[in-house]
Order: sequence, then C-alpha cells, then structure tokens
Amino acid sequence: MKALAASAGARVEETLLQTRQAPNAATLIGSGKLDELRSSVDFHEADLVLFDSDLTPTQQRNLERALHCKILDRTQLILDIFARRARTREGQLQVELAQLNYLLPRLTGRGAEMSRLGGGIGTRGPGETQLETDRRRIYSRIKKLGDQLEHVRRTRGTQRRQRQAVPLATVALVGYTNAGKSTLFNRLTGAEVLSDARMFATLDPTVRHIILPSHRKVLMSDTVGFIRNLPTTLVKAFRATLEEAVEASVLLHVVDASSPYASHQTAHVLKVLAEIGADKTTQIVVLNKIDQLGEPGGGLEALAQRILGEVRGAAGSGEPIAVSARTGAGVDALLMTIDRLLPLDPVSRVKFRIPADEGSLIHQLYEQANVLARRYNDEACEIEADVPESLRQKLARYTIE
Repeated sequence: MKALAASAGARVEETLLQTRQAPNAATLIGSGKLDELRSSVDFHEADLVLFDSDLTPTQQRNLERALHCKILDRTQLILDIFARRARTREGQLQVELAQLNYLLPRLTGRGAEMSRLGGGIGTRGPGETQLETDRRRIYSRIKKLGDQLEHVRRTRGTQRRQRQAVPLATVALVGYTNAGKSTLFNRLTGAEVLSDARMFATLDPTVRHIILPSHRKVLMSDTVGFIRNLPTTLVKAFRATLEEAVEASVLLHVVDASSPYASHQTAHVLKVLAEIGADKTTQIVVLNKIDQLGEPGGGLEALAQRILGEVRGAAGSGEPIAVSARTGAGVDALLMTIDRLLPLDPVSRVKFRIPADEGSLIHQLYEQANVLARRYNDEACEIEADVPESLRQKLARYTIE
C-alpha cells in the first residue's frame, strides 16, 4: 500500500493498523481508532487518508465528515495510478471504463430538489432527478466505451490471427507489479519500454520479436503488472490486454527475488492467471533482481523452494531460473529454457546432405537453425543442425540417417 501511495505521488507520514472481528458499517474502523486517526491527521496536517480496503459510499462520506480531508480506498488509488500511466487510446478507454463502473453504484443524489422538469403538456410533476440523469449518462458512456473496447479486442484478435498464420510462438511476461518485467523485456528484445521503480509503470502491452539460441524467432509481449486484490473492474476492463497472456505459448512468470513478500506475490499472480484462464499455459518462473540480494546466493535456494511450492501444479513449472535483468546475468540460461519448453515448432537434431550448388538452402539453415557441424563431401555439403520442425519439413528430401 505504501508503494501504491508513492507511485501516485503521495508522501506517507504514518501508517495505522486495526484488527477487528468485523468492519464497522458506518466508518469501517472503530470509534477509538477513528479518534486516533483524527489526531494523526491533525498532527501531520494531512490532506489525504488512504484505506487498504474498499469503502462503501456511506463509509467514505462519514469518514470525510469526521476527518475533514479527502478519503480514498484501495480501488480508487489504483484507478488513479492507472489513469496517470495510460498513454495509448486503448489504455485510456480501459481506465475510463473501470472508473465509471466503480463510480456508478456510488452515485448519490439530492432527490426532488435536483429534479429537471420537461416543457409542454403532460410533463408536469417531479420530473427526472439529477441522480437519474447522471446514471443514464454513465450507462450510455459505459456502453459506448464497451463497444469501442470490443472493436479494439476484435482488432487485437485479427492481429493475433495474422501472427499465428506464420509459425511464430508468443512468450508473455507476467508477474507482480514492479517485479522488473519491463527491464527484462528490454534486456531480451532491445526495446526501450519505460521501466520504472513505481508500480504499474507499464499499462499498454508491447510486442517485439527475439531470436532464440536455436535461431527460432518468437514474439515477446510485456503485460500489465498484477497486484494483490486487483479490482475486478480492472480485470474486466483490461481483458483485451490480458488476452496477450491467455493466448501465449509460454508465460515468463517474473518474481522479484529481493522482495520479502516474493512467495505471497507469486500466489496472487497465480490467482489472477486462474481468473483469466491462463493457469494451464506452460510457465517458466524467473527469479529476477538477484543482483540486489545481499550475500552470494542470498537465500536464493530457499526462495526458489518456496516459489516452487506456490507454483506446484502449474503447467511446465520446472526449476526457477535466476536472472538479473539489470546486469544480464542468467539471461542466456533463460533463453535456452524458453527454447527447450516452447511447444510450437519443436527443435530436433537432423543431418542434411545438400548439393553444393544449393547455396540458398545452406544459407537458410544458417539463418533459421543452429548449425553444429559442416563438411563437404564430393559435390555435396553435409550439415548437422538443431532445426525447427517447419524447416525440417521443407528440407525433408535432403535429410540423411
């Protein structure tokens, strides 16, 4: 919650915690804790109080009256950060839709005193209240945004089908916010996606291609970071973005190895993946930021075992790969693991005997496969290589036992 507040530009002066058997219906917290909170607000001259829970409209209104300052709950804070980070038109549409869905049940009106009377015969009476007007406008705007996002979704689907027409697999980066996904994405692809220590620095998905050690070309996408108790309005609004993770052949589940809450964050990410239907996709757990661990190893082995306990049962979750996206340590091992687990266009070791005058085919092998040995014999060139299935089929008539 502190990290969220800092990402929104707030300076945290004090943190209060209360344990209750049940929330207070009027103010969420008890009367004694409310008095303590009022004293803290006055002492620090605070103009904002953040609650790490969702507040009902009544609770929020009562708290504002009692504390005489602005009150935001967890969902409002996350929506505010998303609104700041959205850069593309799609991202802005998604944020606005989530904000309106959150606002709708929290509208309050002042009844007949805000009524609007129509003109002409048959329109006398209390008319339509301002509350009803606001609701109608919001419903209309939500429908319009939904239609626009559905168009975005169809466009994404068309682009995805065009990509799938060519045998290119997609690898999606997923993980808790601020786990270092964008830094790793930049390291692997050479892109310049914004990487920032603040939470939710990346909202808009980016797709780039990378070349694996087997010389296979795959697409890699960077997705929005997950978080504990991610508001359902956001999960629904960012469906088009999250589909990149759903449709991926392999998920790189990036974990911040330097975080004391790494295993808890992993559990929350797995929960969101299950919600969006991506929990059966092959996962590679990537323990990032190993350069920030104190001593060599820095408890990495114990962390790896805890993470394995969390992901046990997830498809393809083998031994975690330790990397540092900042320094590049472990990246080669990660690429080799992706190469090994990628289900599309599997690689096999094949020997070819290609006529020496077929230079274009020899060049194609060097471009699209990992050539291990080559020797010329009579008027032919014998090549041993690790070759993707699609290329092996193309050159099937040149294969030898």
